[in-house]
Amino acid sequence: MSKILKVKIDNISFAETIGKIKAHLLIDSPDHIFQIATINPEFIMAAQKDDKFKEILNQTDLNVPDGVGLQCAAWFLNQKINERITGVDLTWELCKIATENNYSVFFLGAAEGIAEKAAHRVKLLNPELKIAGTYAGTPDEEGIIQRINDSEADILLVAFGSPKQEKFIFNNKHQLKAKIAIGVGGTFDYIAGLVPYAPVWMRKMGLEWLYRSLTQPKRWQRIFTAVFAFPCAVFASRFKK
Repeated sequence: MSKILKVKIDNISFAETIGKIKAHLLIDSPDHIFQIATINPEFIMAAQKDDKFKEILNQTDLNVPDGVGLQCAAWFLNQKINERITGVDLTWELCKIATENNYSVFFLGAAEGIAEKAAHRVKLLNPELKIAGTYAGTPDEEGIIQRINDSEADILLVAFGSPKQEKFIFNNKHQLKAKIAIGVGGTFDYIAGLVPYAPVWMRKMGLEWLYRSLTQPKRWQRIFTAVFAFPCAVFASRFKK
């Protein structure tokens, strides 16, 4: 495990992550939902201003590193993060696991109709997948926990955006009956085809931020946080007494 700006990040491979997920899915009656967070530089910077969010991130069951920036930061701080695990890749793999093992998946969050489109796209590639439900909803909506539980979902994908999705899962982890929950941010938009993927070569080089800045200029503030503010904070933390 690494810690960057006092936020824990698990140094774990994609294969090890899937192993932990499969093991938890086999538990008949878990004490609480197994929460996964896909940590990126924006999460860590947000946690510097939100103590509750930082507390949650340090208590989640698994924090996977979603971002080349985290790997660079870990190296600079003499720590290790060997592999990047994106929320999109993990979502596809979770749906594959569900299909192969007869688990059901609930798509929660994003703009109206996006969860349904994403679920439909996944279903096209995994025809046997059991979709427990799709719903936009809001974190504080009355009856939302009951709706999810009534669906009997095994895996819950939450796309409320960070930190709302992490707080929603954490605050309700003893009420939710699903076995796995993961905050997936804008993943539904990608899967539904509303947001284009960066070319493979740019993803391999860690240049997705550049592609997003060119194709989604409205994201400039988030890109600035990840590409400039985060490295500066990491640099300062190494020499802070």
